[in-house]
Amino acid sequence: MKMVKSLAVIGLACFASIANAADRLTVYSYRQAFLIDPILENFTKETGVKVDVVFSKKGIAERMVREGRLSKADIVLTSDFYRLMELVEKDLVVPASSDILKQNIPAKYRSPDDEWYALTMRVRNIYSSKDRLGKLDINYEDLADPKYKGKICTRSGKHPYNVSLVASMIAHYGEQETKTWLEGWKANLARKPQGNDRAQVKAVSEGLCDLAVGNSYYLGKMLQNPDQKQWADAIEINFPNQDNRGSHINVSGMALAKHSKNQALALQLMEYLSGNKAQQAYAEVNFEYPVKADVQPSELVASWGEFKADDLPIYKLAEYHGAAIKLLDEVKFDL
Repeated sequence: MKMVKSLAVIGLACFASIANAADRLTVYSYRQAFLIDPILENFTKETGVKVDVVFSKKGIAERMVREGRLSKADIVLTSDFYRLMELVEKDLVVPASSDILKQNIPAKYRSPDDEWYALTMRVRNIYSSKDRLGKLDINYEDLADPKYKGKICTRSGKHPYNVSLVASMIAHYGEQETKTWLEGWKANLARKPQGNDRAQVKAVSEGLCDLAVGNSYYLGKMLQNPDQKQWADAIEINFPNQDNRGSHINVSGMALAKHSKNQALALQLMEYLSGNKAQQAYAEVNFEYPVKADVQPSELVASWGEFKADDLPIYKLAEYHGAAIKLLDEVKFDL
């Protein structure tokens, strides 16, 4: 009788262990802890599902390839579209079909076959010197205008943010016209491409250049950083192409891992991340634009004014990514 009782206790303990494992998710994240952790903690409070996070600035796709079927990843969070594309190309994700996700995220900001969904938007802005140029009505095409010769700063052309911009230009103009534009942009550079987006704003503030290309949310970050606020105060933020197709958009996003052992719970978390609470957190903490239409940007971001976004579906950028890299190599943009 005692043996039966002992076996029953062991059986219950094993069941509890299995249940606990089933109520736990693992997220592989390119996005930083300060942004993601509070959102996931709220998800756990509301659902009881615990979430473990593996953070990395690079190499998540390579790690998942090595891990294969043994990968613990249930969801992958990315900081840009290129990382989403990489996951798809390496066959590391599976479709996540959900009416809630499709309701929350506009079609142009998600994969047509449900393999990935955008979570936030950021504009590829053109910053101008407040003192030397002021606020501008400017287009991306103007980066190649000879009047700006020696006056433009940018990070590496091969960075995903710039590759996406070039891909969007190819989508609108074709390869030959985009190559001519790239050659003109390169000819206008004040220095060899270097640093990150914040470094370009710093260069404008120091008088090294009058224009810089950078993502919108970095301005919010700099305005909140005492060591960088003076850089941000020296520039105007301009939303390009407002009289025609609209400003280029890049996205952060999420995807369901191919070897997730808890796909139903993972889908529940993805739906939560697309909902109002998480979307508002992205907006307030990281100064990004929510993809959910009825969630407003932060007060600071809203103060920059409304803008028209390019209607080009984000997934179309993948079609021109290789061509963009090829053109950047041909014009030796970074050299």
